[in-house]
Amino acid sequence: MTGKQPRWVVVAAAASLFAGCVTGAQAESDPTDSVDLVITGGTIYSGAEGELPIVGDVAIRGDRIVHVGTRRAFKAARVIDARGMIVAPGFIDAHAHPDTYIRSPDAVQRLNAPWLMQGVSTVVIGVDGAGTPDIKADTGALIAARIGTNIVPFVGFGAVRSRVLGKDSRAPTAEELDRMKGLVVQAMCEGAAGLSTGLFYAPQSFAETGEVIALAREAGRLGGIYDTHQRDESSYSIGLLASVMEALRIGREASIPVHFAHLKALGVDVQGLAPQVIALIAKARRQGIDVTADQYPWLASGTSLEAALIPHWAVDGGRDALLHRLDNPALLTRIRTEMRENLRRRGGPAALLLTSPGGPLTGKTLEQVAHDWGDVEPIDAALRIVRTRFAEGDAAQGTGVASFNMSEDDVEAIMQQPWVVTGSDGSDGHPRQFATFPTKYAVYVRQEHVIDLASFIRRSTGLTADIYRLEKRGYLRKGHFADVLVFDPATYGPRADYAHPDVLSSGVRLLLVNGATAVDAEQLTGAAAGRALLRAPCTGRQSERHAGFTASGAPRVLPSAPSRTRSRRRSHRCARGRRAGAPVSSGGSPARTWPP
Repeated sequence: MTGKQPRWVVVAAAASLFAGCVTGAQAESDPTDSVDLVITGGTIYSGAEGELPIVGDVAIRGDRIVHVGTRRAFKAARVIDARGMIVAPGFIDAHAHPDTYIRSPDAVQRLNAPWLMQGVSTVVIGVDGAGTPDIKADTGALIAARIGTNIVPFVGFGAVRSRVLGKDSRAPTAEELDRMKGLVVQAMCEGAAGLSTGLFYAPQSFAETGEVIALAREAGRLGGIYDTHQRDESSYSIGLLASVMEALRIGREASIPVHFAHLKALGVDVQGLAPQVIALIAKARRQGIDVTADQYPWLASGTSLEAALIPHWAVDGGRDALLHRLDNPALLTRIRTEMRENLRRRGGPAALLLTSPGGPLTGKTLEQVAHDWGDVEPIDAALRIVRTRFAEGDAAQGTGVASFNMSEDDVEAIMQQPWVVTGSDGSDGHPRQFATFPTKYAVYVRQEHVIDLASFIRRSTGLTADIYRLEKRGYLRKGHFADVLVFDPATYGPRADYAHPDVLSSGVRLLLVNGATAVDAEQLTGAAAGRALLRAPCTGRQSERHAGFTASGAPRVLPSAPSRTRSRRRSHRCARGRRAGAPVSSGGSPARTWPP
């Protein structure tokens, strides 16, 4: 949507919330009880496991929650009557692609409205192996530009591998592997949450398991987690079940927690295998491996035509190499044969919907495009789209697709697991970017009763914060940061669908991000209060980067504050990584000392 006029309205930060809200002071009280905001009378879900909801008040001073519980007299600058509303921690999106928004040159775009209007206050970025190792420079530039949501960055295996090996299909030399390790250490010491991979995608798919273990071990030693778009969610290469076992092996041998991104059984060959996937993960958890997952509540995944249909060997070396192979008749014959098989496992041309924003073919299935072009073979239509991806004029068409290839039974089985949280995988052109959390609530909580409201909130807030080790986030507790959501249980729901993927959701009455009002009465206020939630493994503390580059933070509490000996070891490891010649930032704002 870059370059388009926004479809939302920015209102003044002082706008009143909704009918029944009251501003002004309550009864006189001690000055120490002066607060900025009291949310009163709502049904409060704390985000904690097993805690029953209560009807009560939440009071906020500055960027912190100072009271959660029964009504108490505060001298408040503003009081909001939340009777009949749900009050919860701001939602945390465990897997997101918000780059169109947070990296936009437009200040309104950078508010990240698709997420704010779902009630999301924090998004995890750098996923699928794409996260830059230049964490300090990248997050510094983002927060200096002012964004609407908090961000949790990962360093990406793909970004690290490409920087050292390019797009080539080969193993690294010992020296190259050391350079890759140094980049991971650099990123971890600059605040990355861990190492992410997208082993399905070239050139990451060219890596053997041992190479991934070597880098994951570096992240694990510095307190990170391993977040993976696993090698095969279908039957493309090693198969779904073998892929799950590979990810568990990486966690075991690298001594690092494993988190499966957008866990699913994708394609006609593996539909119905969700119970076996669940059993493998449950067994690993019983054996002591820390394993979790996230999931989006959609039957269509989002990817590109290249990733969905073109064999990985054909993209060895990048796009130019692919185009060269397509001009070779013998190789083209082989590519077409493998594409037909990939299209079959995806469910056929009617199951691929073109989604790239602004493209002339967007909104049509590959089957429809093939028909419109004279009933050509769908593979020929796909190749034409791929060839003209960066063409000028009307021929230009992005290759993003929504791929309808999951079964409802599998989605529901995965959703019910207590170790599965919500992640949108939100990307341009797919409605999950605008409507994942409301869809999960409207369809799977209210309509189908697959999970209950408490589980939905828990697995969108506190559990997610625990997985990513976000200190003082994800819960409504005294002393925690004031990421607070108020939504209307009767109207909270999606407006986006596959035909209209970029329509904002409804029902968010109030959203605070670090105590600042980001959404008020279902309208953006213009507040850009997002921070970078950075981990500092060299000191054993979590830091935050926000506008002005001041710091706040306290000793980590999950899983436990590291000992001084462990902190010294991590600090020495960071120093060794820097001395080993890990490259300095190659872009963004100049590197800044952190903490200041």
